Amino acid sequence: MRMAVAIGVILVATIGRADDSAELRFVRRVLPLLREKCFACHGQDPADIKGALTLTTRAGHLKGGESGEPAVHPGQPETSPLMLSVIRASDNWSAMPPKENDRLSPDQVAELKAWIEEGATWPTEQRLREIEKQHADQWAAEDGVVVKTSGGLSPAWTNRRYKPEALWAYQPLKHPEVKDRARAIDELLEAAMPPGLTPAPLADRRTLIRRATFDVIGLPPTPDEIASFLNDPADDATAFATVVDRLLASPHFGEQMARRWLDVTRYADSSGLANDYERGNAWRYRDYVVRAFNSDKPYDQFVREQIAGDEIDPDNPENLVATGFLRMGAWELTGMEVPKIARQRFLDDVTDGVGQVFLAHMLQCARCHDHKFDPVPTRDYYGFQACFATTQLTERPASFLPEENVSGFEERKYLEARRDRLQAELDRIRETEAAARQAWKQQNPDGNDEAMKDRFLSPVDLGLSRITRKGIERLKWQLDRYEPVALSVYSGRTPALKNVLAPLRIPKNRDAGELEQTHILPGGDPFSPSAEVVPCVLTALGESPIPVEINGRRTALARWITSPDNPLTSRVMVNRLWQWTFGKAIAGNPNNFGATGKRPTHPELLDWLAGEFQRSNGSTKQMLRAMFTSEAYRRSSRHPDPAMLAKLDPAGDRYAAFQPRRLSAEELRDAMLAVSGELNRTLGGIPIRPEMPADVAMQPRMVMGTFAAAWEPSPRPEQRHRRSLYILRLRGLRDPFAEVFNQPSPESSCEAREESTVAPQALSLMNGDDARGRAVNFAVRLLELPLEETAVIEEAFRWAYGRSPSPGESTACLAHWKSMTERHETISFDRPQRPTTIEREASEEVTGEKFRFAEVLESAADFIPDRGMADVDPRTRGLAELCLVLMNANEFVVLD
Repeated sequence: MRMAVAIGVILVATIGRADDSAELRFVRRVLPLLREKCFACHGQDPADIKGALTLTTRAGHLKGGESGEPAVHPGQPETSPLMLSVIRASDNWSAMPPKENDRLSPDQVAELKAWIEEGATWPTEQRLREIEKQHADQWAAEDGVVVKTSGGLSPAWTNRRYKPEALWAYQPLKHPEVKDRARAIDELLEAAMPPGLTPAPLADRRTLIRRATFDVIGLPPTPDEIASFLNDPADDATAFATVVDRLLASPHFGEQMARRWLDVTRYADSSGLANDYERGNAWRYRDYVVRAFNSDKPYDQFVREQIAGDEIDPDNPENLVATGFLRMGAWELTGMEVPKIARQRFLDDVTDGVGQVFLAHMLQCARCHDHKFDPVPTRDYYGFQACFATTQLTERPASFLPEENVSGFEERKYLEARRDRLQAELDRIRETEAAARQAWKQQNPDGNDEAMKDRFLSPVDLGLSRITRKGIERLKWQLDRYEPVALSVYSGRTPALKNVLAPLRIPKNRDAGELEQTHILPGGDPFSPSAEVVPCVLTALGESPIPVEINGRRTALARWITSPDNPLTSRVMVNRLWQWTFGKAIAGNPNNFGATGKRPTHPELLDWLAGEFQRSNGSTKQMLRAMFTSEAYRRSSRHPDPAMLAKLDPAGDRYAAFQPRRLSAEELRDAMLAVSGELNRTLGGIPIRPEMPADVAMQPRMVMGTFAAAWEPSPRPEQRHRRSLYILRLRGLRDPFAEVFNQPSPESSCEAREESTVAPQALSLMNGDDARGRAVNFAVRLLELPLEETAVIEEAFRWAYGRSPSPGESTACLAHWKSMTERHETISFDRPQRPTTIEREASEEVTGEKFRFAEVLESAADFIPDRGMADVDPRTRGLAELCLVLMNANEFVVLD
């Protein structure tokens, strides 16, 4: 395995300097210009040519395109259509390149014009290579970069020109010198601090423990944990390091890290698209991620297991579960889908997914043409994709591990009851159809009963037959949740699939099917393959052999990705860890280390962190400990000179002060459950379903050929009140509370969550049933303590904010409690009743007639409601109103 020491592309030199010969001008100036601006649409492949015009040869220029006129008139640039198109000088010829941003510069136009004036010289392929080889060192010196001499780049791509500053991520890791390794992070940050900017003082202990507890485990610290830290006699740095070690050892650390990782990998419990059937056992991949972070699994092993765990050790259930990563993209294959398109959708998805998550590369940009900004040719894209050409989708047997949480499986009885009810209805319809058919045959012995098929049933029964049949099909995926199988893959030939109606299993005969050969697909069209490619890595980073056999392709790719010589992988992960710790990444686009991504603000720090990450055997906990215990993390968010801070560190990327952040949607819900005393901290297990507003939960959500089942909340409060990580995530049904607080859609990899401030957030927190329910239970928890009213307020502040109220706050809170109690003595509340059925209206597909049917909510009879306003007395309701105010304050919602 060999990684490139210098990138194989060169900077666009200043164009306009005359060369000694027409041949040199063409090779040095014109050919790179044509490659950059023209070949993507006017290349050699007939399927990829626009206007029947080929510009990759002199003959193509002279032949022209659909118009029949040559593109170039040698010696006459003023009449050459190519020139007229470039300078937009004639209405007879379309502007080229069509996009204004791609328009040639005046110097480039001058070079093209001079080339045509000199006769449009085009040396032979052999002569072209001789000139390139002869002048390679000279041109590299002129451009200030080294020309790549290894790595397997095709000659047609080697001379693509890129800005060298955009290629920082491809360079080998640098190992900056530091005076004190224990202060390396702060030392490297201080070296980049603007002159005159002094950092903020360190935060007080109370602020710090709240900040760290949320950042490390996603939950608020308890009053006892705060008191323990405040009373620790050790110096601040030592006492805080003890807190960090305790938090990193918490089982909830893995949950917080998994929440972040699953944003990047697009975790969802359903497949999306038109059918959006549930992925019953996706939860096992989610729990695998939790276990991996809790056990501090070496990062290279973590990566290899997710890409190729089934190849590395197919007998290890953990490895089979880990490859669920490859299945996180949206996918379906229904009778209305073309199998080849569905297959290509998966291949494109997994190629780009691996590229973004582990290499911070948007590989999809090279699907149709050589990447315009990064050194990724189309051949690399499809060579990389060929590593997955033998990867097949399956839900394969994988025994439950002793550490997996398999409680809650009794819920399958509700799905089985629905299946049995639907099956009974379907049997009735079939019996009705059979009886009608038989009666018709008796009256029409010579008639064609198949032609009468749709007339044997009423429109209602016709519609119900479709709804029940599709409902039974969808239940197969849901019931798979309770089986010892993993959402996974296997390596083999591609089976002939036309319509997937049930969870997939590995075929008994793996030798059946197609051994896919990967081709470059012009325009990404799977029906127009061109040149065949073999499995490969990104050649700009060097060479690493990938087998062409069925097995082992992903294993070899994973080893290349995790090689210590690969400068991308460790940089990408420590950049994510820094972002999750400090709120912003060093390299501002964690999924894009290419030319269009934001450059690192502290490149030396990024490389030092990446080097330490490698030296620690990819220990996430060790890396995070260094970040959390740094002075930069422990700084106050309040700078003594805000004006100077705004002037010298306007973006906050000098880390002179800590950047406050709002709690994420999951942290906010979990924090409310924690302070109300309702949070169930059990780790792992099948997804839970909290209550959702009725207009969303009961909506008639359409899926392919039928309705998706209504959202039925988990029957018992202790099930519903688990951490938000475990909420069932359906692509077609977003949780309104999570969505309004910026939980990302799983449709694409989320490198960083948005943080908006909109009115629905305040409405959700103040008026939402979920927030009001937590406030009631918070009040009940407080009143169960044998305390005077002033002490109740004190306790409420300790749980909500980790501090005592000021005298003014205490007085105001007591007054509000009293006034709200008096108000509630004059009003009453009704206990809401949950429906047991929902009436639906649909149209029968054949006749178009409308019909109605009842959807039964199987678990409704067992539903135990949360404690609400109707269940407590006016005094408790008055305190609940105060608790609601406390949970709406910035101090609760924002992490300082």
